[in-house]
Amino acid sequence: MNNRTQAEVIINGKQYSIIGCESEEYLQKVASYINSKYSEIRAQKWFKEVSPDMREVVLQINIADDYFKMKSKLAQVSEEAEERDNEIYRLKHDLIAAQGEAQELQRKLEKLQQANMDEQKKSVRLETELNGYRKKYN
Repeated sequence: MNNRTQAEVIINGKQYSIIGCESEEYLQKVASYINSKYSEIRAQKWFKEVSPDMREVVLQINIADDYFKMKSKLAQVSEEAEERDNEIYRLKHDLIAAQGEAQELQRKLEKLQQANMDEQKKSVRLETELNGYRKKYN
């Protein structure tokens, strides 16, 4: 069963008792948002020249406008997040491939270094033998 929260809020100067599934703090935040929208239209020059019904319609249009702008922005942010996730996945894949290649190159380097050491030892041994033959036959 859903927990219902009742809150006393003031909207456009009138007190209302509202009930919702959210916290009282959230319900107060919603009321505050509506009051800010009322303040925005109240600040317009045309405000006193139009009927109360027209004021309510303008308020509703402004709230709907905010809603659709935020919905569009959310879709854009979600798309950008998905693109970033895909890029991160691709970069991780590339990193793993590069690490594998680096390990293979490291193994080859170690083999070549060992072969070089073996050749240097062989060269020293052969020079020693050559010097021995020179001493023996000179």
